[in-house]
Parts: sequence; C-alpha cells; structure tokens
Amino acid sequence: MSSPASNVQQARQALGQRLREIRKDAGITARELAKRAGWHESKCSRLEHGRTPPSDADIRAWTAHCGAVGQAPDLIATARGIDGQYVEWRRMERSGLKRVQESVQPLFDRTQTFRAYQSWVVPGLLQTAAYTQAVLRTIAELRDVRDDIDAAVAVRMERQRILHTGRHRFAMLVEEWVLRTVIGDAEIMAGQLGHLIAVASLPSVSLGVIPMGTPRGAGWPTESFTMYDDAQVAVELVSAHLTVTQPREIAEYARAFAELAGIAAYGARARSLITSAIDALG
Repeated sequence: MSSPASNVQQARQALGQRLREIRKDAGITARELAKRAGWHESKCSRLEHGRTPPSDADIRAWTAHCGAVGQAPDLIATARGIDGQYVEWRRMERSGLKRVQESVQPLFDRTQTFRAYQSWVVPGLLQTAAYTQAVLRTIAELRDVRDDIDAAVAVRMERQRILHTGRHRFAMLVEEWVLRTVIGDAEIMAGQLGHLIAVASLPSVSLGVIPMGTPRGAGWPTESFTMYDDAQVAVELVSAHLTVTQPREIAEYARAFAELAGIAAYGARARSLITSAIDALG
C-alpha cells in the first residue's frame, strides 16, 4: 500500500498540473503570470509542482490572469479537499481534546459498518474510561494541548453507546503487542483487557487478535486506520491525521484489512491471547 503522505503529495501535484495547463492554454509564461499577480517568479513553479499548496486567493488570481475565472470554484474545492485530507494533530487539537471527540460524532452516527485496525492502542470504541484517560493524558503531554481530558473521556464513553444499538457492526483487529503494551499502569491494563473480553461477546462486535510470531505475508503491519463503511478511511500517523476518500485508495485499505483479518485469531483463541496478556501483568 502506498504511503498516505505520498498520496496527498500526488494530489497536490495533480492540482499543480491543472494550474500549469490553464496557464499554457492562456499562452502565458510562468514569469509573465508571476509579474501580473505581483508574485516572486519562483512561486508559479512551486505551485505547479505541488511544492506549495495554493490558497484561495492564489487560485483566484491565477484563473483571473489566465482568463479562466469559471474554473476557480472547482479548483478551490479541490485544494480545500486536499488540505483537509492531511491535518497535523497540533492543528486538530488546538481547540482541545473534547472538541476532537465531538467532531467525529456525525460520522459515527451515519456509519453502519466500522472496520478498525490498531497497531498502537486498543480501539477507542473498546476502551475503558481509565485507559482512555491514560492515552489522552500522554497525548496532552506530548503535544502540549489544553487539558480538558475528563470532558474528552466523557464524550468518548458516551459514544460507545452505539455498540449496543443494533444498528451498527464493528470489525476490530489489534496486534497482540497492543495487549502487551502497558498504558497507564498494570491495574489500568488489567481492567482494559478484561473489558476487551466482555465487549468481544457483544453481537455487534467481531474482535480479532493478530498473534505475535505469525508469519507475515500480505498482512504486513501498517499504520492504524478505521474504515467508515466504504465511504472514508481515517489514518493515524505520528504527526497527523489523514482522511482518505478516493475510492481507489479506500479499496487498498479494504484489501489490507481483509489480509490482516485473515491471519487474526478469533473467539476462544483470541480470548486466550488476552488472558495471557493479563497473566503477564503479574
């Protein structure tokens, strides 16, 4: 599967190519366009090669000077869509962690089938309040965001009601090392692992654990991601949150999920792996 960040860059380059075609169709050199717009002459090159994302004002100026004002709305919508795909965590979380939790509620409400793969932590919908608090506490400290952790935890716990409505289905995959990674302390982890066993018994939930030591072919570990039906994928990168909406890319994540699901343990075997992780806590 191609790099999410590279997919965003490809989209920026494709937009730049469209701008270049508009300029060439107008019979204007990059130097002349920059002069008309009052820009440094290197700006046109940066925009056309996708090195600098264009602002709304840049696109309006570009199309105006190239006699293509009618194309501005579509180009602006395209540029905004690319900008929304890749959002740094610091930017997303600057209004607080509670706001981040609240912002996804409409997406959760309209999604019928959730597919989530976690290589970092237990999936949010399956977390206990104590585990969520420990995760968000670490995030707040690492990223220096506003401390509204208790409010954010409350929002996430309220959202977990969708596990019990009967209107949604949840296919969850975790790597076994997620079960072995102590978040908070041993008591918090024991409670979280016990909760996993309980929630995995819900009719709406399918929980798969990919055992450590499993030979990896196509089901190679990857970034954590959640699929919302076949409409959207949310990808967790170290520095940013990526939203994937291109059908071709969504299909790649669907294939990756199917491959990972194919090597996961379920039912009694998954419970055994969770119990073993509990025992390892001492």
